Amino acid sequence: MSNLLCPSSLGTRKAVNEVTGLLKGATMTAMSAIITTKNLSKKFKVPIKEPGLGGSLKSLFNRQYRIVSAVDNINLTINEGEFVGFIGPNGAGKTTTLKMLSGLLYPTSGEARVMGYVPQARHKNFLKRFSLVMGQKQQLWWDLPLYDSLLLQRDIYELSTADFEKNLAELRHLLDLDDFLKMQVRKLSLGQRMRGELAAALIYHPKVLFLDEPTIGLDVVVQQKIRGFLTQYQRQHQATIILTSHYLDDVRELCPRLIIIDHGKVAFDGATNDLITQHVDHKRVVLTFSTKVTKETLVPYGQVVEWEEGTHAILHVPRRETSTAAARILQHLPVQDIAIEDPSLEDVVRELFLGKDYA
Repeated sequence: MSNLLCPSSLGTRKAVNEVTGLLKGATMTAMSAIITTKNLSKKFKVPIKEPGLGGSLKSLFNRQYRIVSAVDNINLTINEGEFVGFIGPNGAGKTTTLKMLSGLLYPTSGEARVMGYVPQARHKNFLKRFSLVMGQKQQLWWDLPLYDSLLLQRDIYELSTADFEKNLAELRHLLDLDDFLKMQVRKLSLGQRMRGELAAALIYHPKVLFLDEPTIGLDVVVQQKIRGFLTQYQRQHQATIILTSHYLDDVRELCPRLIIIDHGKVAFDGATNDLITQHVDHKRVVLTFSTKVTKETLVPYGQVVEWEEGTHAILHVPRRETSTAAARILQHLPVQDIAIEDPSLEDVVRELFLGKDYA
């Protein structure tokens, strides 16, 4: 007992406690990163065929290939509870990346970790804690009522009856499922089916959710419902969500962080709101005139990007000059209506990728 209380022993114990605390802190820091990739790459071998019958015969006996780099050395760190937009042009590598993170594709090189697991190992505990929703593919059973598909999910993911009923009650309320819960899936509208897909993906409360175009083809009202649901669900459960979408309203409303991928590489990774200020130095001045104005008359006030028969125009004006230009326009031109806007996220992405201005 005396040895436990001696000064040297206390000093040793203090040092051990300090080291233990540092280790715990390091562990907590590491745990905060729920998704990491290191030089993640995926290449595909694509056959080359010349057109026509001759090309087909030549390809049959002497097939040539080219290598396509779909994902090229991506390095990402996504923390627990983040809602991240993942966008880019068609063929940029978005879906390929999500498939590697979910274990559906093996990377050509590099590595990925999701919740500490290697996705391609398909560990049972990993499979029970993430979900992948693809707007153009379905996981529901076509000939069964939606409720029966959810029961199958309950059994696949080994949910207790109590947990299933609790989770279903929450999803019924958030997704407004009651009107079609007992309907055959084949008879559901596109919007109803998408809500059903989300219910099936979330009935077991996954920790990580990959959403690939979840609102594609849906009308504006249903899109807004799904956005509202995802916002509320993420806040309640602190789920980590990666969203790809061609509807930039989805990204702007849902995702504080934005990752843009182009030709398999990360072109931007930062705050969504920062994208405009970092990559676009102008504002849009939208004008309606009471009498016709020539296009040449507008040139001194900014870049004319749209002009319609002299009664409507859109100018791009440098941010620092917007107030001055607007005052001059109001003073010298027959303005009926004026609006000053930030470029939309879609405009910014177009300019970033195509290197040209869009109204």
